[in-house]
Amino acid sequence: MTDVNGSLELIKRGTEEVLPEELLIKKLQRGNPLKIKAGFDPTAPDLHLGHTVLINKLRQFQELGHEVIFLIGDFTGMIGDPTGKSATRPPLTREEVVENAKTYEHQIFKILDPSRTTVLFNSSWMGEMSAVDLIQLAAKHTVARMLERDDFNKRYTGGQPIAVHEFLYPLIQGYDSVVLKADVELGGTDQKFNLLVGRQLQEAYQQEPQVVVTLPILEGLDGVQKMSKSLNNYIGITDAPEEMFGKIMSVSDDLMWRYFELLSFRPMAEIDSWRREVEQGANPRDVKVRLAEELVERFHSRGDAVKANEAFVARFQKGQMPDEMAEMDLNAPDGGYPIANLLKDAGLVKSTSEAMRLIKQGAVKIDGERLSDHAHLAIAGTTCIYQVGKRRFARIRVQ
Repeated sequence: MTDVNGSLELIKRGTEEVLPEELLIKKLQRGNPLKIKAGFDPTAPDLHLGHTVLINKLRQFQELGHEVIFLIGDFTGMIGDPTGKSATRPPLTREEVVENAKTYEHQIFKILDPSRTTVLFNSSWMGEMSAVDLIQLAAKHTVARMLERDDFNKRYTGGQPIAVHEFLYPLIQGYDSVVLKADVELGGTDQKFNLLVGRQLQEAYQQEPQVVVTLPILEGLDGVQKMSKSLNNYIGITDAPEEMFGKIMSVSDDLMWRYFELLSFRPMAEIDSWRREVEQGANPRDVKVRLAEELVERFHSRGDAVKANEAFVARFQKGQMPDEMAEMDLNAPDGGYPIANLLKDAGLVKSTSEAMRLIKQGAVKIDGERLSDHAHLAIAGTTCIYQVGKRRFARIRVQ
């Protein structure tokens, strides 16, 4: 176990809040391994890099000698997390939850140490709870406190319906912490209310309350909205090596540093030194390659990372891709952005007819892949490098 100050510095890297920090210091000073909890509802079968912000922090706790509880919310997944929703979220069926959960264990051990990880399902105890038990749990929280939650409050004051079962979600998430006697719970900033309910319930059950550690929500490839499969701005941890490498290289130079802080395992001192080099004139693309190789190696292998880099260079015809390229945001019409219009609006061609002619000639590429479909639509939420001929490039975020 490292010293408390060193542990605290690592834990706080990339976090938004540690609540309360004084209690975390006290827990660390005791010198005993802490129980670190993070819950994931299996709402989709595959994880993306946005999910790994939390999983990376779990790994850091493991490196400090603590015990990680990776909690799969197969019970809460059937309720549906109402966080950030402006309407009641349709709950998943038991079959959907079980199917989605099957892949999680394999995926998380690309990051976590299996020997220091306990994987649990909250249906193990919630499925045994009687109606009387649930009523007794509900009695430990008030409607007034529930309505302090921002999204519930907005829906209530705006006349939007709130189903009673939605109030159960933060209660059950909090009760999970009681069952597990969690010392620390991790969650995204949008989970802060639910995490604090865990503290309140632990006190109600005469336990020392957990420390709440919130982490930022990772922006997707568009650099604006959170990474999400539904927004098609994600990098999946099961993506093929070349696809993952290419997506990371499409991230803007500014967003690259946030990805380094939240996704890389390299020391911050090293990352800060690279930032200074870029500020002094180094090519940010060369630094981004280090991030792309690190992540591809983590989820695949070192050999895959090297091959993906070589393929990326080959696709962009080494020496022809400019060090500086135009970056822009374009707003897509409903249904998608016709490729010919996009190329014209981006200034890569003079007219849509020229765009159609060049596509037919095979002179247009998207992320290094030759475009043959003149009816192609660019979808909102995507970021790609568009190339016309050998010299015209632009990184375009379609919104």
